[in-house]
Amino acid sequence: MIKKIIFFLVIAFVAIQFYPRNNNNVSKIKSEYALSISETTSDSVLQILKTSCYDCHSNNSVYPWYSNIQPFAWWIAHHIYEGKESLNFDEWGTYTLKKKNHVLHEIEEQIEEGEMPLESYKWIHKNAVLTDQQKRLIYDWVRKN
Repeated sequence: MIKKIIFFLVIAFVAIQFYPRNNNNVSKIKSEYALSISETTSDSVLQILKTSCYDCHSNNSVYPWYSNIQPFAWWIAHHIYEGKESLNFDEWGTYTLKKKNHVLHEIEEQIEEGEMPLESYKWIHKNAVLTDQQKRLIYDWVRKN
């Protein structure tokens, strides 16, 4: 019985590898609505956002090697979908002032509470962990806008 279950699980694992992955690489051309184009933002803040946020909150994610393996690809795609639904830095210029203010407040709150970047993201992307100095730069940027 155990051999049958293991055999079934191996077959299922192999079968799901053929299910296509949904890449979040909309365009290599920078959107005219991107934060870096539509707003004046310091290079240091942009670099922090690109390192710690853009993989889930932009139109162009950098995928790790394990994203080619299901079910990890589904899990990552789900995180990216949810991330872009709440904030997409490549669509920043399309947001109303009210939405921008809400998003900025959320950024500050999420960082303060340690909810962003996600813990699962920081396990693999150690450079995404925000230092106190980086947090202060983000807080200052949020409050200026």
